[in-house]
Amino acid sequence: MQNQIAKLYHIANKEEKIIIGLMSGTSVDGLDIALCKIKGNGGSTVIEILEFETATYKNDFKAEIKKVFSTKNVDLELLCLLNPWVALQHADLVLDALKKWNIQPSDVDIIASHGQTIYHAPKSLHGREKFGNATLQIGDGDHLAVATGIITISDFRQKHIAAGGEGAPLAVYGDYFLFSQKDENRIMLNIGGIANFTFLDGSLDASKMFSTDVGPGNTIMDAYVQQHFAGQYYDDNAAIAMQGNVNESLLTALKNDIFFTQGFPKTTGPELFNIAYLAAAQHKTNTTLLSHYDVMATLNKFSAMIIVDAIKRTLPNNDFTVYSSGGGMHNPLLMAHLKEALPNINFKTTNDLNINPDAKEAVLFAVLANECLCGSDTNFGESTPSVRMGKISFF
Repeated sequence: MQNQIAKLYHIANKEEKIIIGLMSGTSVDGLDIALCKIKGNGGSTVIEILEFETATYKNDFKAEIKKVFSTKNVDLELLCLLNPWVALQHADLVLDALKKWNIQPSDVDIIASHGQTIYHAPKSLHGREKFGNATLQIGDGDHLAVATGIITISDFRQKHIAAGGEGAPLAVYGDYFLFSQKDENRIMLNIGGIANFTFLDGSLDASKMFSTDVGPGNTIMDAYVQQHFAGQYYDDNAAIAMQGNVNESLLTALKNDIFFTQGFPKTTGPELFNIAYLAAAQHKTNTTLLSHYDVMATLNKFSAMIIVDAIKRTLPNNDFTVYSSGGGMHNPLLMAHLKEALPNINFKTTNDLNINPDAKEAVLFAVLANECLCGSDTNFGESTPSVRMGKISFF
């Protein structure tokens, strides 16, 4: 153990570190693997993506995760078994990627692993008086470290909750360090299963920055496609939604939830925004017989409009730039809705900031791991815990 601690101390003091960031989102489509070279920390962080790929999950992996994903009633034994099993699957994918890139595991300093979210339970959602915020990600860090031979930092969200946060979103930390720009107000928009954004104030005052979930991005659309279109996991290029028409009555009902009136920052997940949420809105509006294409068109517009509404609530004028990332960025209909509703806003992607938008979330966890090792104190104000996150697993 003493040798491992000495090694960790050496890594923490290196001028530059090689860190692999891993991200597996609520879409459960694959593991994002970003091999990063990082110099500095905090506002002086400089990062270069050396390699990146999304390793597609096999159908067996997806099926096992879906048995315990975002549901209150699960097989406890299966959940116990999945925790190490997911880590070992991730380890295999990491080692395969390193082999493909001709890189030895010994050349990597740290793995930063987000794990696989199984259930997200902020108090605002579960409503149980004596319990606080909670979240659960599986993919045990010890198994990942031992299987790869690389020191692993994982379980980032627990410290956020322990310090008074809701465990999500965590993007504000990395977004502030990497993407803040003097005299430019920026919205770092990530459209994954859940849509979220970070507001970066052009003053560079960290206490004015925050990240917030805004509602469903792809999660309900993906679930609906998987339910009604055999063999498809998502609406590729919005091909399904583009064949339908938006039903305004259903759209209004979908937008009618107390979550959308709550202040920022806030968090949510597929525990709320799911097929049952859609079914309830259809029942209220007598739209249960809508074609699948019309439902998809309406869900697409729903995701876009809740993003638009949240952005307008954050910034009353047009003096900002939106930098998008995440899978929803590739949905042409969703992006068209955003640009139509915000015609005076400059839309870019994080490619314009030298970060592959598909790699951004994995990169952000690499940054969080770097902060865990050698970060300095940054005051993010009252709305965001000013903490460094992550648990360290030796091999």
